[in-house]
Amino acid sequence: MRNGLLAELVAEFVGTMIILLFGAGSVAMVVLFGTGAPGEIVNGGYTNIVLGWGLGVMFGIYAAGKISGAHLNPAVTLALAVFRGFSWAKVVPYCVAQTLGAMAGAALVFANYHAAIRHFDPLLEKTAGIFTTFPAFPDVPAAGLFDQALGTALLLFLIFALSDERNQPVGHLGPMLTGLIVVAIGISFGKLHGYAINPARDLGPRIFTVLAGFRNNGLVDGSSVWWIPIAGPLAGGLAGAGLYDLLIRRWLNRE
Repeated sequence: MRNGLLAELVAEFVGTMIILLFGAGSVAMVVLFGTGAPGEIVNGGYTNIVLGWGLGVMFGIYAAGKISGAHLNPAVTLALAVFRGFSWAKVVPYCVAQTLGAMAGAALVFANYHAAIRHFDPLLEKTAGIFTTFPAFPDVPAAGLFDQALGTALLLFLIFALSDERNQPVGHLGPMLTGLIVVAIGISFGKLHGYAINPARDLGPRIFTVLAGFRNNGLVDGSSVWWIPIAGPLAGGLAGAGLYDLLIRRWLNRE
């Protein structure tokens, strides 16, 4: 079934919004309600966060996949344009829709948890990380850049493996397996630069934090960390997709 570009953009918007609703929502739960008695962690801690993002990706793909292919990530859109013939005319519109969807998801999470955020952080000076990412070591930006490139390279390498018609068919399990990839990356590479692996998922909510008045937003607060979760995933996604074609796809039968 063929759909017009508008339908595809709406699907990308909705799918990426779903990612943020579950992902940022899980972070909000841990940050705002995640401690009990001194030293006690409730609500699952970091494990809940990686599960929230993985489930968000899975459900976002199930929601949008039939209409737009459920890229939900500019790194995926760019890699598909370079290696799989996706229309270059759709690249920028898809990326804009994904970024706006992520911004909308962040806004909804903020609206839902507004009272709790204001209670926990009255001046909005320490909780922008609920919505967007920050480096563990701000004085070593190269570490975060490599981390984002590596994580997204893994993501695209494995997405290309799951979606390759020459490889093992996964059918309707594709969205669930993609969500599990995101969980695995979060478990293995989630802390060095906040686990973005998706420029839209990071930039859209970061712009929202500026508009909402968060002081530690990473965009206009003088820290200039915003570019790392954009450049790293775009470069890493291309590297991972290219390596899949070079190392795996070339050896698979074309039947």
